Amino acid sequence: MNKLRAENISKSFISASHKINVLANISFSINEGQSVGIIGSSGSGKTTFLQILAGLDTADEGNIYFNDINLSANGDKQFNEMRKNLFGYAYQFHYLLDDLTVYENCNLVFKIAKNYNDHSSKILQILDELGISHLRDSYPYMLSGGERQRVAIARAIVHQPRFVIMDEPTGNLDQDNAEIIQDLTIKLSKNHNIGIVVATHDLQYADKLDSVFRIEKGDLKSI
Repeated sequence: MNKLRAENISKSFISASHKINVLANISFSINEGQSVGIIGSSGSGKTTFLQILAGLDTADEGNIYFNDINLSANGDKQFNEMRKNLFGYAYQFHYLLDDLTVYENCNLVFKIAKNYNDHSSKILQILDELGISHLRDSYPYMLSGGERQRVAIARAIVHQPRFVIMDEPTGNLDQDNAEIIQDLTIKLSKNHNIGIVVATHDLQYADKLDSVFRIEKGDLKSI
């Protein structure tokens, strides 16, 4: 079973000549098909940790591993190449391109990766699982907030990544839509054997996940 590991990760920032320690020697692992929640107060380091885990930021100390491959060993170039296939991303704000249709926003993932094969059946399958295949030719401005977030999640998983990093994916939604997205993400994780790491303030969402960790004062603890 494929595993993503963070070992002894530390990160600090300099602000107004003061050093702020955000993450202090923390370790973490997740298997494919597992869902893990990361909770903590605003500013505790949840987003920073997710960005380091996915190679979007670098740690001051520590390493990220995919199985036995040290993704940090050869610098950003190796991590950037593997990241294309390893990770998908979903955020609180959908970041869809307004001038592209739902289908085109999803297909953009393949274009960026310079994979020009026909991925229509794969895209439509994911859209159907999310209940939005009928919106394939719609533009983001035509969609509700919940629909836009479903498209963002479809875009995050359509290339069949090993892991999806989700930063407050329901934070901008009302409770009913939030619950729909929560249940859909967990279902997709299990159906497609994708590991999901979710930073969230929603304890109801966290309770639905396989395991939950709290970041507090730079430390990461299982709860």
